[in-house]
Amino acid sequence: MSIESIDSREPHFPKMYMSKGNFNRRILLDKIARKLFLSATLLALLVLGVLIFRISSQSIGWLNIKFLTSNLSIFPEKAGIYGVILGSLWLMLIVAPITLIIGVSTAIYLEEYASKGKVREFIRINISNLAGVPSVIFGLLGLTVFGRLFNLGSSILAGGLTMSLLVLPIVVVASQEAIRAVPNFLRDASYAMGATKWVTMRTVILPVALPGILTGSILALSRAIGETAPLVVLGIPTLILKIPTGIMDDFTALPIQIYYWTLDTVLVPEYINLAAATIIVLLVVLFLMNTTAILIRNKFQRRY
Repeated sequence: MSIESIDSREPHFPKMYMSKGNFNRRILLDKIARKLFLSATLLALLVLGVLIFRISSQSIGWLNIKFLTSNLSIFPEKAGIYGVILGSLWLMLIVAPITLIIGVSTAIYLEEYASKGKVREFIRINISNLAGVPSVIFGLLGLTVFGRLFNLGSSILAGGLTMSLLVLPIVVVASQEAIRAVPNFLRDASYAMGATKWVTMRTVILPVALPGILTGSILALSRAIGETAPLVVLGIPTLILKIPTGIMDDFTALPIQIYYWTLDTVLVPEYINLAAATIIVLLVVLFLMNTTAILIRNKFQRRY
């Protein structure tokens, strides 16, 4: 083949244009997907609105200061959730420090200190898988280990340790993602200044990752305060007339009381109103916790 024939050939470029039919088809699919997603969102909001309206209407006349400051009673008109609220607060006092200390420490070790290899990857995968294990499994584990092996029964300590196991994988994964999102040039700058690995972790990495860690931790705690299955399996009683004053006392929590009041509605119809009022209280607590997580993320999040 001659040089002239080579030079005379036109270069071959792939066709980068789209036919009009394909273009219109993609626009149509985009419109269908947008309307489908919008419909799903509106349906979810509609269901949520109906539930909130129904619960709010059933709690009218029952949710008041007396209801919040009175103790449990077998008589609906005298029943309150003061001891139940204290039980939930005691439970969170156990869950919060355990999950934060162990969860964040585990994430720091896996991300900054553990050598890369099959062992580290095996631990990371198993922690991620534990986040999807049904909560009733953690209840069975808590009943076997804390309730019977350690003879803690249905105390606040047993419930707190069980709920800590439930939300610990969530805190670990959230903390890992927050630490992994810290830009590498911040680490390099700290090392270039002569800082050690621990000083870099304490003064550079953790402050930057703190918003993500706190956000994930608060969301995990909001799940813990609303879980019922682990406490039911652990044998947490529903009617505790004594106010809990220590971690070894028996207790009941907001979701447990809602569960049992809903079951007993067949026997005492007024219990449905007590359950609705307690649901409103729990929703307010969850709303405040999630709002706090959003505010922390927006206030302390830095962009690099």
